[in-house]
Amino acid sequence: MSHPQTGWSCLSGVKIVDASQLLPGPHATSMLQQLGADVVKVEPPGAGDPTRQLSPALFAQLNRGKRSVALDLKTPAGKDAFIELIRDADAFVEGFRPGVMARLGLDYATLAAVNPRLVMCSISGFGQTGPYAHAPGHDLNYLALGGFWSVPVQVRDRVARPRVRVADYAASSHAAVALLAAILSTRATGRGQYLDLSIHDCVMAWTAPAAWAAREYVDHPLDSPGVMPENDLFETRDGRHLALGILENKFWLNLRDAIGADFPALKDERFATRAGRQQHKQEVNTLLAQIFATRSLTQWMAALQEFDLPVSPVLDARELFDDPHVQARGMVRAISADQTIACRFPVQFSLGLPDGDDHVPMPGEHER
Repeated sequence: MSHPQTGWSCLSGVKIVDASQLLPGPHATSMLQQLGADVVKVEPPGAGDPTRQLSPALFAQLNRGKRSVALDLKTPAGKDAFIELIRDADAFVEGFRPGVMARLGLDYATLAAVNPRLVMCSISGFGQTGPYAHAPGHDLNYLALGGFWSVPVQVRDRVARPRVRVADYAASSHAAVALLAAILSTRATGRGQYLDLSIHDCVMAWTAPAAWAAREYVDHPLDSPGVMPENDLFETRDGRHLALGILENKFWLNLRDAIGADFPALKDERFATRAGRQQHKQEVNTLLAQIFATRSLTQWMAALQEFDLPVSPVLDARELFDDPHVQARGMVRAISADQTIACRFPVQFSLGLPDGDDHVPMPGEHER
């Protein structure tokens, strides 16, 4: 596919100062940088953002194309230099625990006195207020307290660690949207504002509707309508897995037509409707598990791909990047001979969106 290098940029002229570290803040500002914003990353002197050491590849993905300055915000010189950055900034993002910026003498009231148009976004685990505000936490903590595992979804349900940092990415996505809205508001009114973003709140925004409905099934989760026996992951004979996404009844009927001759138990009339399958969840789920365990993943995909079925292989990390759809969409691109990759912004703009600067800044590289 084509990715034209056009001069169009929806955030051309927007300057964002980012003093956040690790994932949520840097990912939010990286999305805005991909949309054309000038992001100045403020790092502590020395090693800089801890992500540089924890995962250089992740740091590169989150901070490519940004400018880096190293400032000690505890010193008068560092504070003065920081204030100069803020004078003409549209937004400032920080990810310290509540109260840290105030103790540094760099709270929103102080910064707004310097730049009344400033939008300041504080990203913290539990927000600036509430009984958990000063509690430490990371992704798993916010998911646990935000109800991620409170919603029953599988017949054989279990609590398992997510494969990516879901809470952090939920927060970064909400932060990017909130920053855009606040910057637009400032341009309309001339007044900046303060954004108190809680990672826990962002998880709740996703989980609360389903968790609210799940309250009456806490003691008997299998009865929850969200537990669907034919919408699940199933292990194949070779230890791989496939995802079966049956919701609409037509897909069950298609599955029955596709393999019912080999597995006549699928034709049981008790299972012919979604309501019937919901009444026999254990039996249906066990039946499907037994069926899919009889063949390898490759054999199942060859047998099912010609039918109109929401069935997919669970890809491993090598298969993912060779997948023809991934390649056709062009969201992931190689940027160096050592096979370093970068992810493009995951929305395609009809006017085009330039790939931008692939340079990963060194700590303090742009101090001058």
